[in-house]
Amino acid sequence: MDFASGEAQWRARLGKLRDAVRQELVTRQLEPYLPDQPVRVLDVGCGQGTQTLRMAARGHHVTALDSSREMLALLTAEVTPGMRVDAVHGSATELPDGPFDVVLCHGVLMYFDDPAPVVRSMANVVRPGGLVSLLVRNGDALAMRPGLAGDWARAYQAFDDMTYANRIGVTARADRLPDLRSLLADHGLRTEDWYGVRVFTDQVDDVPVPEDFAALLACEERAGRTDPYRQVAALTHLIARRDE
Repeated sequence: MDFASGEAQWRARLGKLRDAVRQELVTRQLEPYLPDQPVRVLDVGCGQGTQTLRMAARGHHVTALDSSREMLALLTAEVTPGMRVDAVHGSATELPDGPFDVVLCHGVLMYFDDPAPVVRSMANVVRPGGLVSLLVRNGDALAMRPGLAGDWARAYQAFDDMTYANRIGVTARADRLPDLRSLLADHGLRTEDWYGVRVFTDQVDDVPVPEDFAALLACEERAGRTDPYRQVAALTHLIARRDE
């Protein structure tokens, strides 16, 4: 699975509605778990750096790692004086030396055939008691997008097949929540909570953020923490903590 082949399309969609919903919800869902004092943060597969920049603006020292030099360039162009951001070119399976207090890994596992090496790498660099934030494609709702689009063949296939063609033209992979929680536990990472991301807006085309964005976000945020809605969200946001 190769994100690089779809990177140009990814960049073209930045700032549009689906991206904005994802970034805002992840920020809000993560907020209650973050330390008040500045800590060391690792952003694995940071991409354009939305979460890196928000963490750095809070005073945290962020190591931002990505396999794309072009994406790292987008990030570094937005770093302002006073922000502590170290941009590192590298792989999600070979992480910088820790320990880190917080490790973010958002929208990365879906591009690995086997998520275990990435999870293992994160568990090795997060400190005991430290936080891990994962954002993955929700395998329990993989049939929703093609089903709502009337693509019945793909919808039926998605009940059993965890691979899918995403909107940037890359074949990717989804994770079922029980399987992911079990994998994390195998590496000493205890799940604290989980949320849904993009319950209502996954089907929209990449349109500009609307004037009623605040009202839209209020609905998405509530759905993302409420059953049964979060179970059918396009993305699952999982908060875990390293065993002491």
